[in-house]
Amino acid sequence: GSPELAEQVAERLAPIPGSLDKNWGFDHGSWCVLCKVFPKADIPVVQLSIDLRKDPSYHFEVGKKLASFRDEGVLVMGSGNIVHNLPVMNWRMRDGSYDWADRFGDTIRKAITENKPEVAVEYEKLGQDAELAVPSPDHYLPLLYVLGARRPDDKARFETSYVEYGSLDMTTVVLEPHQAA
Repeated sequence: GSPELAEQVAERLAPIPGSLDKNWGFDHGSWCVLCKVFPKADIPVVQLSIDLRKDPSYHFEVGKKLASFRDEGVLVMGSGNIVHNLPVMNWRMRDGSYDWADRFGDTIRKAITENKPEVAVEYEKLGQDAELAVPSPDHYLPLLYVLGARRPDDKARFETSYVEYGSLDMTTVVLEPHQAA
């Protein structure tokens, strides 16, 4: 981790209360991605904890506060899944998905493409598909941090977009700054 960067994050998130913890290691959602992207572990890393007591709009607003780090070359990354329902995983559906997983994933991807973050923030309004896709928000909320850090002219692209075992949407969203012609 980077204690210096962590202190800067805490300052910019103020007045949101937070504390720095040098004893807690990285969550698997961070290290399993970072070890593939940065195998030499030669970048500073700060991991934020997710306060599950807060509503989705809170997490989106925290992302907005993180946006300024992008101007300084800091990668704002959220690691999770649009659809993450372990209890209904079907090991025989390696490359398949449930209809509700497809509908929910497609709706969220469309909202990202059209830069309509309110759809992703207010995902619970999507009814039963949302209930099945996001039975607990811990794997979904990281997306809201990234969407909060999005600039209005950022183009979104999907590096991967598939569902495994019926209920794990492995979409990778990349936000690219607009390039002036």
